[in-house]
Amino acid sequence: MRSPWQPHPFTWGTPLPVSVVDNAVYRAGRREAEPDSLDRTLGLLRDDESRDGGGSGSDFAWIGLLRPDDAEMAGVARDFHLPELAVEDAVTAHQRPKIERYDDVEFVVLRPAWYVDEDEDVQVGEVHLFLGSDFVVAVRHAEYPDLADVRRRLEDDPDLLKLGPRAVLYGILDRVVDDYAPVISELRRDIDQIETEVFGGDPDVSRRIYRLSREVIEFQRATDPLRGMLRFLLAETSGDDPAIVDLHRNLRDVADHVEQAVEAADGYRQLLERLLTVNASLVGQRQNEEMRRLSETSLAQGEEVKRISSWAAILFTPSLIGAVYGMNFDDMPELHWQYGYPFAIGLMIAASVVLYLVFKKRGWL
Repeated sequence: MRSPWQPHPFTWGTPLPVSVVDNAVYRAGRREAEPDSLDRTLGLLRDDESRDGGGSGSDFAWIGLLRPDDAEMAGVARDFHLPELAVEDAVTAHQRPKIERYDDVEFVVLRPAWYVDEDEDVQVGEVHLFLGSDFVVAVRHAEYPDLADVRRRLEDDPDLLKLGPRAVLYGILDRVVDDYAPVISELRRDIDQIETEVFGGDPDVSRRIYRLSREVIEFQRATDPLRGMLRFLLAETSGDDPAIVDLHRNLRDVADHVEQAVEAADGYRQLLERLLTVNASLVGQRQNEEMRRLSETSLAQGEEVKRISSWAAILFTPSLIGAVYGMNFDDMPELHWQYGYPFAIGLMIAASVVLYLVFKKRGWL
């Protein structure tokens, strides 16, 4: 069980802490001010509410934080009344994509992904978003993704940005999902290479398949939960305002891209499982082929041994007979027998012929 997050005392002053990479107030979809402290940001929002009788609905602040420490997160949580459990998740990180509602604040976790080619590694980061009625707090723990591009793109579309925090959520979500496309492309390229290696007999391909399978699973963990999130956002985004209609259409487009990413990742995982099975079969076939070749070699060597042994036995028999009668003992009757010599020669020939016929019958010769 993780230890509970404990906020540290912090007082916001001027200038803004280094973790605040951008702090802007928007009115009617346009960047109106860049306060040098969060106190002034809150002051501008409260002034707008007082002047407009509760706020225009399109005035909001967008604060971006990069690697905030506990004290800085405590200051944000205090000033914007962020839910403690959500702040704890944002500080500890390592969350799955989700959207949670705490009274009038929504907490969103997104998992951007990018591909590191030299390591064949899918890196997955985290973006935490706190969305209130008139503010967005974006918390990142890594440089990627660069939300400045998202901010600039939204600022170029005031009609969309005037929808407030929901438009910011769409912009960041769209960027995260768009960045999945290069990851999918690189994974496809790696799988194509693995297919070539599998049928080429690369001995290290099993290890590469396992490693890439882990990357695909990690990518699935980043993409799968987004389907439920998009269904929730689509159900929550309704209205006759043209900007809202456009936002709903854009969210549906993002949902389609998410489905494509999820289906691609699932297909890649299944393909890698099949490749692992095929590779195991091919390895087994190669091992069987090697064993067959070894068996054939052993059989051939055995035949040679039989042949050599047979001829050795045939040649040994006359030598044995010659050695016996060459001992020249006085008490050897055959030495004084007039037929002793032809008898010895005949015995040598007969023994050799008999052995030859025996070995020939057994297939040794």
